[in-house]
Amino acid sequence: MSTESTSLSTDITSRRPVIGVFDSGFGGLTVLRELLQLIPSAHYVYLGDTARLPYGSKSRETIVRYALSSAQFLAAKGADLLVIACNTATALALEDLQVALPIPVVGVVEPGARAARDAAGQQDVRSDDVLVLATSATTQSGAYTRALTALGLNATEKACPLLVPLVEEGWLELPMYKSVALEVLRIYLIEALAQSPGAATLLLGCTHYPLLKPLIETTLKTLRHPMRIIDSANATARAVAELLPRSEEISEGAASCEFYATDSVEKFQRLGSIFLGRELASVQLLDLGG
Repeated sequence: MSTESTSLSTDITSRRPVIGVFDSGFGGLTVLRELLQLIPSAHYVYLGDTARLPYGSKSRETIVRYALSSAQFLAAKGADLLVIACNTATALALEDLQVALPIPVVGVVEPGARAARDAAGQQDVRSDDVLVLATSATTQSGAYTRALTALGLNATEKACPLLVPLVEEGWLELPMYKSVALEVLRIYLIEALAQSPGAATLLLGCTHYPLLKPLIETTLKTLRHPMRIIDSANATARAVAELLPRSEEISEGAASCEFYATDSVEKFQRLGSIFLGRELASVQLLDLGG
């Protein structure tokens, strides 16, 4: 599985690149947050397909159709490169989008797997066992297992269905509920480590999970099982940066963003600011149909 479908336009070195990013909802904003830090001179167009989430409960055919409509909208907005900032859509629709679009398409699975491989090669890790925390839909797809196995690693995928609701309900921000989030994480990690006791690398296979990283680190410390944590959002942003010309070759200027949501722009703006780590500018409502 390749992260890119074609080469970038040759004129991109003389102008600001336009990078399209889409997810079924808010989680992909953690990928955008990393992109903004690594590629501050680009113009970003982000689409959250909130009217049709969650993708994980849909058939593969439906997910491909949803992903294709989002991708075609971003391509029409002038995207030079497309980022599928959604694990489910990456697992089930990446190859379809690579065939359908004339621009490079980057998903979140392969960059995360490559980052885990690099981490496994570190002297302080010394283990080819990788533990992946992800949603039920992503684990059922087996996408990370295939990607990690292809790189010579042993993968154990653990579905953590309660973590996304904890993030989206704002329980991480409220001290009275934080203990609940920690207990949920502790149970998931105990179960996962029982399946893969030798794992020294933990791959966050959901774009919501970077917001949980401090709690995951705390929980692993209490369990006396330190692990190197790989953030697939950061790994994806680095994969995108590798495809672009060096920053000094691109015309200077601060990053700019456009935001679109297919439902409830007020909720998207409120929750999105948590995921992005900054206030969102205006969010435009978009109708992509059924």
